[in-house]
Amino acid sequence: MPEWLQMILRSIALIFILFALIKLLGKKRSNQLSIFDYITAFVVSSMGAVIVLDNTLPFLQSLLALSIWLIIPFIVDFISLKSKRFRNFIQGKSTVIIKEGKILEDNLKKERLSTDDLLYHLRENNVFKAADVEFALLEPTGKMTVMPKSEQQPLTRSDLNINTAPQSEIHTVIMDGEILLEPLAEQGKNPAWLKDELEKLNVTKENVFLAQLDDDAQLTIDLYDDNIQTPSPSEKPLLLATMKKAQADLELFSLETDNEQSKALYEKNQAKLKEIIEKLSPYLQG
Repeated sequence: MPEWLQMILRSIALIFILFALIKLLGKKRSNQLSIFDYITAFVVSSMGAVIVLDNTLPFLQSLLALSIWLIIPFIVDFISLKSKRFRNFIQGKSTVIIKEGKILEDNLKKERLSTDDLLYHLRENNVFKAADVEFALLEPTGKMTVMPKSEQQPLTRSDLNINTAPQSEIHTVIMDGEILLEPLAEQGKNPAWLKDELEKLNVTKENVFLAQLDDDAQLTIDLYDDNIQTPSPSEKPLLLATMKKAQADLELFSLETDNEQSKALYEKNQAKLKEIIEKLSPYLQG
């Protein structure tokens, strides 16, 4: 067999084998890899290159050596899940860099971080003044976690006592112009219902790049043609506007009538509707 053909076959086989073995190791983002993981990745990539390029090496024996290097991290991860002491040894522990606004210089030197490194990490967390930091931890992955002082933290709706609707799960029902039946069925809908909703927006599924449906049956779409303005869901805002109009009408009726009994009835129902609108507004606002 020609050497070039052997190299191609080895490369194809190695790709599929590595893919299968790495899938077994589970999901880990690159910024979550430990030092041991980086060493393993470096060795495995080097071994893979040698196996592909050196036809004199027995392929099965080379794969056995490669498999060992891939299985060891799996064993290490398993033991790490069972033992915190072992996990701390392999992955390391978080180090406090800033505490109560004070930079801990000894810990900074221990982690071999310069002042420039510290300021860089703070800027990554949108903090530009060290005095604004209440607490900062250097994680084992090398990423820094920063908690600003309370007066430097952004306001949230809960701080202002503003009620918000809970976020519902979003289901993708059209992708690349094709209807996805499973997520549609999870929402208790069918393709006929989806087609009707698209007709209300004057679009066809072939023109839809992405369509998503929330638990309230609100459909949002993105079209292939970026020059066409994407229609937005209108059911909730329309319902809110109708309720506000009904409240205004009741208030107007109470002002126009001379009948005290009718006036009291209008005012009572207007107040009830106003209370309902205040409670539902976070859910119905577009």
